[in-house]
Amino acid sequence: MSKSIAQILKLKGNDVWRITPDASIYDALALMAEKNVGALVVMEQNQVVGIFTERDHARKVDLEGRCSQKASIRQVMSVDICYVTPQTTVDEAMAIVTESRRRHLPVMENDQLVGLASIGDLVKASLDEKDFEIKQLKRYIKGDP
Repeated sequence: MSKSIAQILKLKGNDVWRITPDASIYDALALMAEKNVGALVVMEQNQVVGIFTERDHARKVDLEGRCSQKASIRQVMSVDICYVTPQTTVDEAMAIVTESRRRHLPVMENDQLVGLASIGDLVKASLDEKDFEIKQLKRYIKGDP
């Protein structure tokens, strides 16, 4: 049975670093460096309106010649967002990140942001689950109770 996103959030916590769409890209990068994260959820009036990632910076700022101090997050954030709920399984979330080529999934419950699941979180949970299954199979093969 695949773990749920709720189980991942229980282990890693519900902290989600946010920024407004009118903040500068420089401010977003500074916050990401301070918090050691690769993405920020963009919020406006308590609504998720986008996500800003290191990938957005590389492709939409550096390559397009924008100035990080002058340009706003609104100009470069990703607005086509895939969401999950706490009840979503890790396997389902892995399918979403694989098909959509995204690395971060906001976790929504009752129209409220309750967490953020990264591809790293999903891979770790999947590997932990596989490791547990392997240990159980080894015990079964050995005949251990």
